[in-house]
Amino acid sequence: MKITIAAIGGGGRGDALEAAAEVYLARLPQYAQVDARFFRSEQALIESVEKLRGRTAPVLLLLDSRGKAFTSEEFAAWVGRQRDNGIQHLVFAIGPADGWSAKARESATLLVSLGAMTLPHELARVVLVEQVYRAFTILANHPYHGGH
Repeated sequence: MKITIAAIGGGGRGDALEAAAEVYLARLPQYAQVDARFFRSEQALIESVEKLRGRTAPVLLLLDSRGKAFTSEEFAAWVGRQRDNGIQHLVFAIGPADGWSAKARESATLLVSLGAMTLPHELARVVLVEQVYRAFTILANHPYHGGH
């Protein structure tokens, strides 16, 4: 399975939040092929996802405040179902500052909320990448996820 962590705008600033995201991005390859990309616009992201169509269509998950809230265990189970159903590519995307357009939300497989509070995009990226890593450790019964 291939994982793409996508974000609209930003990136490459070399700050502490980017460094934190890189820690988890560096850990993910033991579980899945991973790619982190920044896109100049929502349209550029959607066009890129459309080009990823292979044997199976990529699954596009957008972070959106109106999305489903998961526990870490529920999120891991969702990722596991995608993997077990033969999905080859999961794309997790953080949107533009003014939110996703209706068209982008309609093109998504799933909308996910990281919580009721608004987070800066850079922090949302750290949380997202850590939760993707955590999901794979839960699926592998790795001790990283100690539960509650």
